[in-house]
Amino acid sequence: MDAAFTEEQHEIRRTLRELLLKRCGPDEVKAAVRTPPGYDEHLWRQLATRLGLPGLALPTAYGGVGCGPTELALACEETGRAVLPSPLIATAALAAPLILALGSERQRTALLPALATGELTGTLAVPGGQLATALALTGPNDGDWAGGGRAGGIQARMQDGTWRLYGEAGQVLNGHTADVLVVAAHTGGFARSRTRLFLVRAAALGPADGADGADAGRGAGPGVPGLLRTRQTALDETRPQARLELREVPAELLGEVDGDEAAVAGALAGTGVAAAAALAAEAVGTADTALARTVAYVQEREQFGRPIGSFQAVQHRLADLYVTLQAARSAAYYAAWSAGRGRSGTEGAAGPYGAAEPGVGALALAQALETLRAVAAEAVQLHGGIGFTWEHEAHLYFKRAACDELLLGPVHRLRARAAEEAGLFAGGAGETVGSAPKDGSAPTDGSGARGRSAPTDGSAARGRSGTADGSREAGGGGARPASAGVADGSDAAGGPGAADGPGAADGSDGPGASKAADASAGAHAPEAVEA
Repeated sequence: MDAAFTEEQHEIRRTLRELLLKRCGPDEVKAAVRTPPGYDEHLWRQLATRLGLPGLALPTAYGGVGCGPTELALACEETGRAVLPSPLIATAALAAPLILALGSERQRTALLPALATGELTGTLAVPGGQLATALALTGPNDGDWAGGGRAGGIQARMQDGTWRLYGEAGQVLNGHTADVLVVAAHTGGFARSRTRLFLVRAAALGPADGADGADAGRGAGPGVPGLLRTRQTALDETRPQARLELREVPAELLGEVDGDEAAVAGALAGTGVAAAAALAAEAVGTADTALARTVAYVQEREQFGRPIGSFQAVQHRLADLYVTLQAARSAAYYAAWSAGRGRSGTEGAAGPYGAAEPGVGALALAQALETLRAVAAEAVQLHGGIGFTWEHEAHLYFKRAACDELLLGPVHRLRARAAEEAGLFAGGAGETVGSAPKDGSAPTDGSGARGRSAPTDGSAARGRSGTADGSREAGGGGARPASAGVADGSDAAGGPGAADGPGAADGSDGPGASKAADASAGAHAPEAVEA
């Protein structure tokens, strides 16, 4: 892995940062979120045409720039600095990669060039607010998260040679303005239920939409029969969300008719890794700006005749935040690099999915969201009374932190999923970490002695464990950490420090330990007792 950025990557960051500094200050952000689309359409067209932002990770064959997830993550870091309201994540990190991975050649040729140039925007619609599950970030995506069974979620059925969608999806990113909807729906009814992805072209009618309509336009989608789109009220106005109601809406299956269901789950999971890296980088950028503004403020704000930044307590808090931020930035960069591993620069995101290291996307996103939440909270606190006002921009960072975790988290589930994918608990499947085996016997190899239980092979127990025969260490009161246990399960006796003396492998006396009495090597290991 080469940790240094290329000159092209540096140029992407510099150009985007300069443009956003001029066009996307806090006042411009607050004005943009109050427009019907929820973002500055003129600025979005400029970002799309001048920088090719939505097509950054798309291959050149489909009108993209031909870069990869790393460049997209760097761009998202800069948009996060400005808390830019835009359809970038929905289009470039969700809809376009899925069309590229699963779509037929006809669908790719018809949609990807328009998405790459910003002429069209897209998004992924998942029912029940299950976006993180669909992308395999908080759990496996092979279940009925799209609405299984006879009802619920979004159902798809074939009628007169056309797929029809019926159901509802909420919390759809930029769903009220997206021109191309990638909708997750269940097919096959209860008996043969499976999740498929469908295309609903809400702007320009395609072959699956019938031949009777005019342009569907934006908003409620009057040109698409049965489609109602309503912008939802959200805490974070810079991340517009919508509710979609579909009543027998004509749709087109994404990909081939006889496509493999596992391919859909795999494409969603692969898209989830790159999207998680982009979202993590965006959160890092937001946290970086919040921290920088806070540092500048504490250097100016005076109390007791001196800047509050000169107080050691404030300095320690800011230093801790800086260290946490740098760790989150490294995790986001590594996740982006891992997501793009194995994909050539000319193919961009067209490379194989699943090449990323297991769990890296969810772990980076968890760390970034947790960092943003901590930095935003401290920013409000250290700004004092002004940090709670609408006029100040501190609330933008705090709301972004809260809503992103609600939409993509919680953090502990992201970490649990990362640990599951990495196989950290594979050796203890079916057993709780730190508990004894179900039959009550002690583990014979020490592998199951996680937490507060004692191994019987002479290895040191983690934490405060008892010895293998169930007795407690003597000579100091209570159970104490044993750096080396006696192989036959005997007690470590003697005065203070006896528990730290090395035990003899054959059960004989060692320095600082007495010989075992009436103990068998196969004794059961009880739960450890706290001292």
